[in-house]
Amino acid sequence: MTTDSSEPAPRRRRRWPRVLALGTAVLVLSVAGVGWWFYERLDGNIRTDTRTANALKKYEAERPVSVVRDAQNILLIGSDNRGGKGNGKYGQDTGTQRSDTTILLHLQAGGRSATAVSIPRDLMVDVPACDQPDGQRTRPRLTQFNWAFEFGGAACTIRTVEKLTGIRVDHHVIVDFSGFKRLVNAVGGVEMCLEEPVDDDDAHLKLPAGRQVLHGEEALGYVRARYSIGDGSDTERIGRQQEFMGSLVKKLQSNGVLLNPAKLYPVLNAATSSLTTDPGLDSLKDLYDLVRGVRDTPREKIRFLTIPRQPYTYDKNRDELVQPDADRLFRQLRLDRPVAVSRTVTVSASGARKAGGHGSHQGTTAARGICG
Repeated sequence: MTTDSSEPAPRRRRRWPRVLALGTAVLVLSVAGVGWWFYERLDGNIRTDTRTANALKKYEAERPVSVVRDAQNILLIGSDNRGGKGNGKYGQDTGTQRSDTTILLHLQAGGRSATAVSIPRDLMVDVPACDQPDGQRTRPRLTQFNWAFEFGGAACTIRTVEKLTGIRVDHHVIVDFSGFKRLVNAVGGVEMCLEEPVDDDDAHLKLPAGRQVLHGEEALGYVRARYSIGDGSDTERIGRQQEFMGSLVKKLQSNGVLLNPAKLYPVLNAATSSLTTDPGLDSLKDLYDLVRGVRDTPREKIRFLTIPRQPYTYDKNRDELVQPDADRLFRQLRLDRPVAVSRTVTVSASGARKAGGHGSHQGTTAARGICG
């Protein structure tokens, strides 16, 4: 009797390892399945700009060559396209678009530094002959920089930048209004400081003075506002954009976003769903490697600059390069050398830039005034 009553117990003990192993296998497969679903969704969000890649191949012989291995130059284009979903409120869609914001991001080899150079939309440049989507070809002309995007899209803008700087553009990324808002919301907003209240009907922006966190719609209005803040120049608007981008990068680095999967996924989802990139950056892995490179760059080595510019000789509402400062900056970037900052620009709480002289300069000085 004693022997018979004790026989079932060993069989129950032997089942537990099997149940545990089966449960562990199911859990691992479930996590892997969810992870793969997330990856596929994020990867599928990214739109590939094959048209630009094909157009650039046609002009390969005239493009500059890369000088330093492992250094990267990425052209970031903020399109003012009104035709996308949610963009109609920013103006009438006329079927054309221009580059509202253009930044040449240079990532030094080895992740030693990152330099973001803003190109003023009103800068007078030589735009080459460009191919249009309808098969027509524009003529070369001297005109303001942001017209290049309307003439021939990203390919024309890239060729214009390369002609201007002598720097090979390795990759490009296009973001529209809605994409920018989604990204800002995904990080929980960006803190800025305004010395004076802002009321701008064109930018759909009304903000009180003081320190505040700007979310999607307000953030977009802030970086787009021009005539209602400061002297109304595009140069001051670039200063505000650089200040905003500096605050955004700071939040990404200090808030643990890039190291926390729960926080990282919404950011990646917002970013990937709003991006159009060249084939070399159209996968989640490529984009994450790029972001990780910026994350690992010391914050003090991330600079926001503006091409040395001054009012155009024949039209004070346009810009022209200041030489030899501009060529010196282009050469430093082209050869992957540390960028020398010839002056420091203070961005006031209202966004006004205060400095004397010309040359490449930083635009990330902390805001002052009532939030000081």
